[in-house]
Formats: sequence, C-alpha cells, structure tokens
Amino acid sequence: MKSPVIEPAGRTENITYAVRDIVVLANEVAKTGKEMLYLNIGDPNIYDFAPPKHLVDATYKAMLGNKNGYAPSSGIKPAIEAIEREAGRKGIDNVLDIFVTTGASEAIDICLTALVNEGENVLLPTPGYPLYTAISSKLQMMSNPYYLNEDNGWLPDIGDIKNKINDKTRAIILINPNNPTGSLYTKENLQQIVDLAFKHNLVIFSDEIYDKLLFDGKKHISIASLNKDVSVITFGGLSKNYMVPGFRIGWGIISGRKENLNKYIEAVNKILRARLSANHPEQYGIQPSLEGDQSHLDAAMKKLQKRRDLTVEMLNAVPGISCVKPEGAFYAFPQLQIEQPDSHFVAELIKETGVVVVPGSGFGQVRGTQHFRVVFLPNEQILEKAYKKIGGFFEKYQNEYASVKQV
Repeated sequence: MKSPVIEPAGRTENITYAVRDIVVLANEVAKTGKEMLYLNIGDPNIYDFAPPKHLVDATYKAMLGNKNGYAPSSGIKPAIEAIEREAGRKGIDNVLDIFVTTGASEAIDICLTALVNEGENVLLPTPGYPLYTAISSKLQMMSNPYYLNEDNGWLPDIGDIKNKINDKTRAIILINPNNPTGSLYTKENLQQIVDLAFKHNLVIFSDEIYDKLLFDGKKHISIASLNKDVSVITFGGLSKNYMVPGFRIGWGIISGRKENLNKYIEAVNKILRARLSANHPEQYGIQPSLEGDQSHLDAAMKKLQKRRDLTVEMLNAVPGISCVKPEGAFYAFPQLQIEQPDSHFVAELIKETGVVVVPGSGFGQVRGTQHFRVVFLPNEQILEKAYKKIGGFFEKYQNEYASVKQV
C-alpha cells in the first residue's frame, strides 16, 4: 500500500536563500573538474582573515573552565555589560534591554516573531539580506518592500518608504552598512527615517552587524542615537567584525521609551526563555572582543580597501556593467545592462567560467533591473582572475543573446 505524501506547511513555499541556493549549481559544475572561484559567501574565515587571538583564548578558557552548560536566557552578565558599554560608545544611552542570541539572525527572528501578527507587515529594504524575506514567509507577514536608490549611493528612498506605510505596518528594517550593496547611510537619511518611525509609531530594526567594517575614513551612525523616544532594536554580533561567523554569537539592544516597550520586551523574553540560551562558552569572547585590542580591524580594512577598489575599477571597466562604490562591509552589487534575468546570467557564468556570484534577484531589486552580488573577501589575485573571467564572459553573453540595453 502506497503511503500518502507528507505535505509541508504552506508557510515554507516562498522561503529561498539565494546565497546558499546557488551552491547547488556550483557543486555540479565543480564535479566536472572546472576551477571554481567563489565570490558568493560572506565568510571571512574561508579567506585570509582570522579572529583576534584574545577572543579565541577567552572562549577556550571558558570551555576548559566547564562553562559548557546552559547560559542565562538573555546571556551572561559580563557579555551583557560589555554590550551595554558598547551601546554607550555608539551613542545609545537609553538602553532598556539587551539579549545574546545564536547569531544576529536569531535575534532578528525572535524580535519579528514577538512583534508581527499574520497579515501585518514590516518595511523591508530592497535590495536586502534574504533572511528577512524568509522570516516574513514563515510568519505569514504581508510583503512590503521599500527600495534603495542606486542613483543615490544605494541609500533608502524616503519617498518610497512614506508611500509604503499603511495601517498594518509595524516596523521598518535597516541594514547599515547594507548587505548586498555595501552602502553606508547618512545622518540626514537616518534622521528622515527616525521622523517617519516616530510619526507612525513604528519599531526600527537596525541591523548593524558590519558597523566596524568601513572604508575611506567613514563613520557609522547608529540610528538609535538620533532620537531617545523612538523604539529601536539595534542588532550586532561577533560574526563579521570579529571574524567568527561559526561561533553564532549575536545580540539585540532595545532602546526607546520604557512605557511604550515594556509589553514588547516581555514578549521577547518569553521567547528567549523558551529556547533556553545561546552558545555558552562563546559568550565569554564578547567582552574581550568589544573592549580588547582592535588592531585586527586595521589589518582587515587595509586588505578590504584594496580589494574594494580593485572590484569597482575592474567591474566598471566592463562595458554594460556598472558598480556603485561600497562604503562598508565586503559586498558590491553591480548592475547588468541585459534583458535576460540575472539568474540566467549567473547560471551561465558559473557553468562557463566557474566564477560563483549570486543573482541580484535573490536580494530584491527595482523591477526591470538586473544585478549580481560579489563578495570581495578573496585576495587580489583571485579577484583579478575572477573579474577578467566575468568581463570576457559578459562580452560573449552579449553577443550570444543580443540583449544588452542601449544606455
């Protein structure tokens, strides 16, 4: 007797994760023996980056000291206190609650779960990190993307945000510096978002996981520092700034008016208690990371600035490709002047050259535009080789599909 098919929950139908999904094709191509050049995963440890020694030592010491059981649901006291001091350095001096999570992604998931009911929506940056759309699908939230303006350095389009706010909107999400574009938001732009959030009683979710990875002497501004009355959750973590994505240590900082947020904070803590705790020994690396020697950042940014500059120069030199200069993180989001979907271009690129990038459609983009995301963490030799292959392939692709837009 044939068993009936087990049907998955409908909420999973629209969950995709382009960064990982593209690896399925890349793995098939790799089996043919083709040399692969991976520019798709934002993991510094795959390349020539490593965490500061005092972070690793503190974690190792905690493990040897048998800090291997459950931690407090919100995190260990030394970590919480260090995160609060870090918030103060960022200008956030009205902190109401802090909690440590399994990566910033868990903090984001918990905070959205505690806030948004089925049928409600949050304003999602487009382009933006696919995690947010995946969580939206899981929570059966209504889609409500707002666009970043490529012609204005990929800053949020304030007019578009205004037009997208409705009576079901609960929050606005920022990724600053942005993944996938590498844009860094200005004080003026952030202030306009603060004003909208205050006017419409929206919670701001500010993902600042790349806040120390900045180019050209730029300074990061935490949006929570601009208005003490607006409800803000600031997300951070060790993954990118301190080169330990596998540790899965992140956090959330809730700030604003206590009377407005008390019930919401309790809802967040209910979920925190139900899932027990984040990784325990790794939490002992938070305080030494935030307050110890930061010289690894100087070394990392010297490498990344060269690789950023090479990326922008070589991609902009290809007719039909344009790339806005990133100001933070380690991503670029070049535009392709083609009529074919960017997913088709990327698939053909991988099969033909072995260069693995991620199609822009996996992050969202203005309708009618095509992009791809590159990660410029690899060394200059790998990047130069990859970009030459992209340039050569793009010329061939133009000729084969006769689909380059006239600009």
